[in-house]
Amino acid sequence: MRVALFVPCYVDLINPEVGVSVVRVLRKLGVDVIYPEGQTCCGQPAFNSGFFDEARTVGRHFLDVFERERCDYVVCPSGSCTTMVSHYYPFIFKDLPEERGRSEVLAGRVREFSDFLVNVMGVDDLGTRLRGRAVFHCGCHQRRELGVLDEPRGLLQNVEGLDLVDWENEELCCGFGGTFAVKMPDVSTAMADEKIKALEKSGADTLISGDSSCLMHLEGRLRRTGHDTRVLHLAQVLDSNDGKVG
Repeated sequence: MRVALFVPCYVDLINPEVGVSVVRVLRKLGVDVIYPEGQTCCGQPAFNSGFFDEARTVGRHFLDVFERERCDYVVCPSGSCTTMVSHYYPFIFKDLPEERGRSEVLAGRVREFSDFLVNVMGVDDLGTRLRGRAVFHCGCHQRRELGVLDEPRGLLQNVEGLDLVDWENEELCCGFGGTFAVKMPDVSTAMADEKIKALEKSGADTLISGDSSCLMHLEGRLRRTGHDTRVLHLAQVLDSNDGKVG
């Protein structure tokens, strides 16, 4: 199977190790992974801010880049960015028949990382080991629009040595929301603090998510408030071995 890796901006610029872990995990499963070097942002910040023309410009480039690759699937380690391409490209191109058709074809091939592992590859146990007591934060787009919640949790429950626990109000937004955190920083910070209170109550020493943007927001607040909680992307956990994170 041949897969094109769609790398979110936060992974590319802030947490490149997440992308490396995704590649390692997929190659371990025998997947042929390629990285289209011409890819850029998917256009979600522009779309969320109401700049639809700019989002379409970026979207056309994205379509051009990934259509050139002869691959079976496009895999992305972010529920948020996956949602933009799979759900909102067809929306922003709805009045443009050619681009709408192209976006619908691509939307059918774009899969969030854990969704791809479980529902395409049929994998629920990668034989990884990581010691700790953890909670999983499922980003809003992944939970509410993709409906991919059981997949990452199932994968984590099969990590040897990892105690995955429930936590209060786990369905609540972390407060990031892309440009929301910039436009309404006080509200965004208060929402992060609520998540941190729940994290403290859980007794977990590790926070895991499938979205680097959520992790960046929560880790920033954790460090500012003096917490040393380990913060990991799902891909890093699945790339771990004998407690060493990839």
